[in-house]
Amino acid sequence: MRKPLFALNLSNSRFTSCILAVAASLALASCTTILTNLPGVYTVDVQQGNIVDQPMIDQLRPNMNKRQVLYIMGSPMLVDAFHPKRWDYLYSEQVKGGDRLQKRISLYFENDQLIGVQGDFKPSEVPVIKTSDETTVDVPKRDLEKTLWEMITGLFGYDGTDDSPKPDKSKPSSESSKDQLPL
Repeated sequence: MRKPLFALNLSNSRFTSCILAVAASLALASCTTILTNLPGVYTVDVQQGNIVDQPMIDQLRPNMNKRQVLYIMGSPMLVDAFHPKRWDYLYSEQVKGGDRLQKRISLYFENDQLIGVQGDFKPSEVPVIKTSDETTVDVPKRDLEKTLWEMITGLFGYDGTDDSPKPDKSKPSSESSKDQLPL
């Protein structure tokens, strides 16, 4: 009689513990996919690195100095010690547990002037002028004849003047002469 090459012996405790371990790991692995797809479960949007978008890149022009680029783009994510003339901006975003979207751009400098852009964005050919979101408000001139304290006390009928008679400082008073000793 021939012996089978692979025989299942269910009475073996090692075999059953292996089967249970595999079943448990599969159950745990399936729970994570189930839990991420449940309706009403909040997943955090993860953003890492410098936020880089096309309007920022459109403002870059050749021969800009590093300070101007720093103002537009912000500080670079990576400044390599071996490539000091290159600034790298990395940005990754994962929205609602979906696939990670990663964008990269490298700026090249020579003599502190921008000479090249390489990466996922391309600058526009037409110069772009960034419009300001700020507004100017003309404030009318204030009437500063009275201070705030004078206005508050004026509401209660106190005008700030003292109606009591004031002593004449040019004449010495009789009380102050008593304090002086004769010579």
